[in-house]
Amino acid sequence: MTAELRLWEIVTEAAHAVTDESGRIHKGALEGEVRQRLAATDLEAHVQAAALDKLVHGLVRGWGERRSPNPRRKSGMFHPEGVLKLGSGVWVWMDLATPTDLLEWGRLSTRNLARVARAEADRQDYVAERLDAFRQHGDLLLGQLERIVFGYVHEPDSSPDAD
Repeated sequence: MTAELRLWEIVTEAAHAVTDESGRIHKGALEGEVRQRLAATDLEAHVQAAALDKLVHGLVRGWGERRSPNPRRKSGMFHPEGVLKLGSGVWVWMDLATPTDLLEWGRLSTRNLARVARAEADRQDYVAERLDAFRQHGDLLLGQLERIVFGYVHEPDSSPDAD
């Protein structure tokens, strides 16, 4: 098993451990359980390295999100130590950005907005279809509705973690 798969397995096991009787998972409880499992488990070196890589990735991503221009920021969108994400893992300090950098950042932002809008339309279509089906089958849970009304068949080799 690869290190990444082992980490997802640890999170999945932790999620099952903190799920309440109504099927809900509280993120804070899940984070605590994952932290405990990673600290208490004698993980192989490659799994520890993968966990560290994920931590670093999350910290850097979060730092970049905090430094990205925000139109709702009281001081305005520009800050000299803000960063523009240009794609392909390249960022530029706002203070040093060129007109070409600004144009690329704007284009990337527009492409991202279009992708998010398409995904949101798909989500809303899914919700509308399922809510219509729930009106006719109000005594079912979503999993039952998917199997009975929409014909979901579980494939043993499929994973919700796959893209």
